[in-house]
Amino acid sequence: MTLPLTPDQLLSTTRAVRKRLDLTRPVPRALIEECVDLATQAPTGRNRQRWHFLVVTDPGRRAAVADLFRRSLDANVPQRLTDDDVRRMYDAPGSMERIAGGLRHLYDNAHRVPAFVIPAVEGRTDRASVTDQAGTWGSILPATWSFMLAARARGLGTVWTTAQAPLERELAATLGVPYERVMLAAFLPLAFTLGTDFRPARRVPREEVLHWDRW
Repeated sequence: MTLPLTPDQLLSTTRAVRKRLDLTRPVPRALIEECVDLATQAPTGRNRQRWHFLVVTDPGRRAAVADLFRRSLDANVPQRLTDDDVRRMYDAPGSMERIAGGLRHLYDNAHRVPAFVIPAVEGRTDRASVTDQAGTWGSILPATWSFMLAARARGLGTVWTTAQAPLERELAATLGVPYERVMLAAFLPLAFTLGTDFRPARRVPREEVLHWDRW
């Protein structure tokens, strides 16, 4: 059963869910499979569907992956931010504090998340040209976003993280992924949400992001 959302509502209320993940309710396999089926319908410029979705629900394996998630966050190097980055991040009062609190909640409860979804794509871009990177990421990104939209429509919550990146090789080994040939592109906790009443977020004004005919 899907939520009664219009396309615009679906697109504007698919949020990064951290605190409002229901950590007590398993996610049925059939529901995840529906989301993957929709994800594979995402557009691909090269007409080569080289994407994959690793779903982790086994309790022992989830515990191992959750530990890697925490260690990966601990190992993450802070990003360099410009003044504009900081201004935009704090444009909505209290938003960064809420994000930090949500991340801490997810960090502390990662082992309780009922499912992890790890999108992957064949081919590595470690030292690839911008052209090759664009082609590779332009394939897996739309598919992953489609998965997240499909999940939202079914009362599920996700949050796109890059927590796999610092310990990608170790995570690949844990899940039997051929690291030299396959790149783990993201790390998505997945669960039913506590309530479904998500709203559009406050964003910077359109004038700051829209450019017409020239920069």
